[in-house]
Amino acid sequence: QVQLVESGGGLVQPGGSLRLSCAASGIIFRLFAMGWYRQAPGKQRELVADITNGGRTNYADAVKGRFTISRDNTKNTVTLQMNSLKPEDTAVYYCNARNSDLGGYWGQGTQVTVSS
Repeated sequence: QVQLVESGGGLVQPGGSLRLSCAASGIIFRLFAMGWYRQAPGKQRELVADITNGGRTNYADAVKGRFTISRDNTKNTVTLQMNSLKPEDTAVYYCNARNSDLGGYWGQGTQVTVSS
């Protein structure tokens, strides 16, 4: 059974930081590209950042320079460090694992609220 379990969300003031983590089980983690997506109320789910199984990263323009994605293949985790948070970063953040042959999986999501 595949599980992606996110943690680290919460309420933070503008300019603050949060660190999201996603723990994966039931997959051969090193074979999967991992990503973070977000969905704000009334909007479509969008890519925030992803990292290939080789460690190459990609970021949405809106978060470049503020967010950093990383992975630890020994712990089966992917992390999103979010700095200089803005109110427009408020959303539910989802962890995603994908492999073109083995399929794709989603976590249950974690709420991030940026507000004073």
